[in-house]
Amino acid sequence: MSELSRILDAAEAMAARGEPMALATVVATRGSTYRRAGARLLIPAEGEPIGNISGGCLEGDVARIGREVIASGEARMVAFDMTADDDAVWGYGLGCNGAIELFVEPTAGAMESVAALRSGQGSCLVIPLTGQDAGLHLLQADGAAAAALRDGRPRVEEVDDERVFYEPLLPPLRLLICGAGHDAIPLARQAVELGWRVVVVDVRTAMLTVERFGAGVEFANPDPDEAAAVLVPDERTAVILMSHNYLRDIAYLRSFLEIPLAYLGVLGPRGRTEQMLGEIGAPAAIARLHAPAGLDIGADGPEEVAHAIIGEILAVVRGREGGSLRERRGPIHDSAG
Repeated sequence: MSELSRILDAAEAMAARGEPMALATVVATRGSTYRRAGARLLIPAEGEPIGNISGGCLEGDVARIGREVIASGEARMVAFDMTADDDAVWGYGLGCNGAIELFVEPTAGAMESVAALRSGQGSCLVIPLTGQDAGLHLLQADGAAAAALRDGRPRVEEVDDERVFYEPLLPPLRLLICGAGHDAIPLARQAVELGWRVVVVDVRTAMLTVERFGAGVEFANPDPDEAAAVLVPDERTAVILMSHNYLRDIAYLRSFLEIPLAYLGVLGPRGRTEQMLGEIGAPAAIARLHAPAGLDIGADGPEEVAHAIIGEILAVVRGREGGSLRERRGPIHDSAG
């Protein structure tokens, strides 16, 4: 279960019991911060918060503020600036050197956010942060909301001299794993843990069982040549071919090759993929594939290979190269606002 799912489930359970809460949302960041805009922390009136916004640096302070918001019933903007270049930052045990802004809303607003996050896929959650409409929750798909939906990045914009938070509510990434061998099992489980929608695809139906793959995995057994037509992938779909059967992989590759996808990877040596593309009659398509699939981390064994593939898919979807962070110049996360 993803972190957001845990937060939403916990908020709904608390509401059903009539328990007050506050929801803190990161709306803007600057410099190096642990989390990006859109990260959340659910704060009960009593007990431990659910979620993570700073890796432990700020959760205690934000929980205290959240309980003040619960008591007052008034939403609040809170800023933490950790960019001081001296011992004042590191002496407090802060693990980042950046600045974040949070919008902390009491029970009613928190549940409006939860409802929007549950139902608003394909639209943008819009929350005015200042002005007379501050705290209003809207779902939009035009203007600045459309821009946020196109690039998938939350942002704060100035609208009529007021600050407005735009958060695109995209459906979870869908991962089609073509091949139900033993090495597909850790890949499926890791993707499920990230909250992705995982479908294991294979003509060998006896291998498509919950007992092998665990809960949260879907199964499909179309003819490999018809896989794309049956499964209808889109630009939020990643596909990995790992059937370990040359003829089946050719059929899967032919089926998915011309479909606009978030990611198309092929397990195995590059030469094998080039040979398949040659038989298909599309040798130049190697430039569009991730083959061999996975980041170059020296992975060995199914679990490590799964990590390498998951990492590469994340890098591609996020527009990153997948290299070491020590080589990156600038903040770890793209700033919002």
